[in-house]
This record gives sequence, structure tokens and C-alpha cells, in this order.
Amino acid sequence: MPRTTPEIKIRAVAELGAEIVLHGDGYDAAYEHALAITRERHMVFVHPFDDVDVIAGQGTVGLEIVRQTAGELDAVFVPIGGGGLIAGIAVYIKQLYPRVKIIGVEPEDSAAMHDSLQAGKRVTLDRVGLFADGVAVRRVGEETFALARRFVDEVVLVSTDEICAAIQDIFEDTRSISEPAGALAVAGIKHICGRRGWRDQRVIAVNSGANLNFDRLRYVAERADIGAEREALLASR
Repeated sequence: MPRTTPEIKIRAVAELGAEIVLHGDGYDAAYEHALAITRERHMVFVHPFDDVDVIAGQGTVGLEIVRQTAGELDAVFVPIGGGGLIAGIAVYIKQLYPRVKIIGVEPEDSAAMHDSLQAGKRVTLDRVGLFADGVAVRRVGEETFALARRFVDEVVLVSTDEICAAIQDIFEDTRSISEPAGALAVAGIKHICGRRGWRDQRVIAVNSGANLNFDRLRYVAERADIGAEREALLASR
């Protein structure tokens, strides 16, 4: 894992009995180090997203959505990091209900899938933001990109302030706290519905994580009102 991984996530993995190695400041550095360990110890590497079996496993989230809605929905919003989750969900749902829109959501400062789809090829970002550390990936997977080109309708970008506002919305509605990456889909729904005037649409947000260190709530609370457009931040010089 990167050294920037929230402590709550590190402890949760340790409780499962895993050996934890912290390396680098982001996913990509940790990924390269994991490959080096694999070679040194002659181990099998299981990719976190760019693997057809992993993608199929993540696609079971789409199965759950269909079982719970009978396909009577208009759009599913899914957070994107490396692309495995949205690839699996999109493939499953589009096979059964092609009319349902699959919309990915990325932070503005970690837009690897958005930029790759725009370019028509995988691109590597120079840097990524670390606020939504769960999706801070500089380059999406080869398999996930190919599937996203076929089955994902669009990818929207949201700001850090919009993510903070979504964390607050989730807390007020469910009394649960999502991590920034986990709240991306709700931020995407608010972004799309507000700007496009969607009404009477049945939409679903996949909330994908709750690994948020308690001390970060202070920052989230400060930015949430700005993201919800209840406050503005002005600066002068």
C-alpha cells in the first residue's frame, strides 16, 4: 500500500492477517514495488483491477443492483480508479438492460479514465490528487479501458468540495461515513442532476468505501458547504 493509505484501512487489513508493506506516495509506486516483491519471492500477483476474473467478481455488484431493482432504473453512477468496478458492473447491466446509462465518476485531479476515453487511448497522468486516495490511479487498466469504451456511457468529473458535500449528504441520510472515493458516485449524481435538470429519474450510486481517518472529518466539514453551494470561498490580494 502507499504510505498515504488511511490508518483505518491499514488496521483493517492487518486484522485479516496480511503482511503489509507501505511504499511510495501513491498507488502506482506501491504497484511497482509489489511487482518487485512478487519477482523476488516467486509469488503470484493478483492485479487489483486489470484482471478478467477480478472484473467479473466486481461485476457481481451489478448482479445485486439488478436483483434489487429488476432493471427498473435509469442510470447507475460508479466511482472509477483503475476501472475494474465500473467495467464489471457495466458489462453485466448492459447485457440485460442496454438502455440503462452507466456513468463513471472521477475526481477532477485524478481523471485517468475520463482523459483516456477523450483521447481514444490509455493515457498516463503526470500526477494525481490524494484526497480521494482510493481512486488515485495515474493509468487505468488495459482490460478495463477496453470495456469502458464499449459499455460506459460517460465519465463526469467532480471537485474536492463536491466530494465533501456528498460525504455530508450520505451521513445525513444514512448516518454512515464514506471515504472520499466512496462518495464519488453521490457527488456525480448531484453534479449531473443539478446541471441537467433531471427529474423523476431512478438513479443508483455505488458507495465503494468507508476508510476515512477521523481527523480528516474536520477538512470535510469545512469544505462541504462550499461543495453544496451554500457558501463561497473568496480571496483577495
